[in-house]
Amino acid sequence: MIFNSFSYLIFFPVVTLLYFVLPRKIRWVWLLVSSYYFYMNWHAEYALLMAASTLVTYICALAVSRIAKPKARKAVLVGGIVFNLGMLGYFKYTGMFIDVLNRVCGALGFALRLPQVDILLPVGISFFTFQALGYMIDVYKGRTKAETNLFRYALFISFFPQLVAGPIERSNRLLRQLAEPHDFDFRRARDGLLIMLLGFFEKVVIADRAAIYVNAIFGNWVESSGAQIALATAVFAVQDLCDFAGYSYIAIGTAKVLGVELMTNFRQPYFAHSVTNFWARWHISLSSWFRDYVYVPLGAGRKGEKRKAFNVMAVYTLSGLWHGAALKYVAWGMLNGALHRVA
Repeated sequence: MIFNSFSYLIFFPVVTLLYFVLPRKIRWVWLLVSSYYFYMNWHAEYALLMAASTLVTYICALAVSRIAKPKARKAVLVGGIVFNLGMLGYFKYTGMFIDVLNRVCGALGFALRLPQVDILLPVGISFFTFQALGYMIDVYKGRTKAETNLFRYALFISFFPQLVAGPIERSNRLLRQLAEPHDFDFRRARDGLLIMLLGFFEKVVIADRAAIYVNAIFGNWVESSGAQIALATAVFAVQDLCDFAGYSYIAIGTAKVLGVELMTNFRQPYFAHSVTNFWARWHISLSSWFRDYVYVPLGAGRKGEKRKAFNVMAVYTLSGLWHGAALKYVAWGMLNGALHRVA
């Protein structure tokens, strides 16, 4: 199910109405059931992947919160990380790895050529995997307490407004909010609906209309003029922003109606004055995730300029890889890293 669908226009009012009608103690249960239903409308069997990630990170977080020996705690954490990244890598990057290996073997003159595999990418896997990893690392670092209720934790991972396209929330913000029953508030609901309306306008009116022109030009670029390609490139920049930011606004507005505050994910990124400032405004939940869970653990800028340059490039390269399973995304990430150094 996607936000800009007729199904969602039925799903959201029904979920909201029953959420505020049901007894306060079981409202979170209704949200959990609704969130899994929302996800299973895409491919029901892939909900098992989300459940597996949930169960593994739940067990690992409980373990690291109770184990005293540092080496054992780290081993459990690493095991949980490897499991989740392994699952993400298999479903998202297997095709890319096979393609790269075939290209390398061909360039070196080897006859080896692996067949391509057709693996359906589970929707939202990059988002809920990172959210689960962030929670587990936060428990390990002592930044948040381990959730003892498996099903409450499952709601944190599967909360439908931000499940498939973010924002990627932190456990110390979202877990606490989901544990609290929320009563209906007219002003909050009004504000949430207005934010949703802004999101629908950006997604449906601007992004989807812009896509018609962009696809027409890029799909037939050989016969298009330079001016048309240049205009399509500029329009695509608007389309890309409104598509993603619009979806984020719908998510934030939906959650707000239900009494949950999600983090701001976009803050006028095209008004940025540098590459660094751009990434502080674009997909903020992802940029801050890489900062907190990759850049800072690598040492940030505390170990000299050369190490800092390496850390910056590593973060941007991984960010590029996160955005797409192709070498062009890796190159795009590295380009951003290089521009960051000269900005």
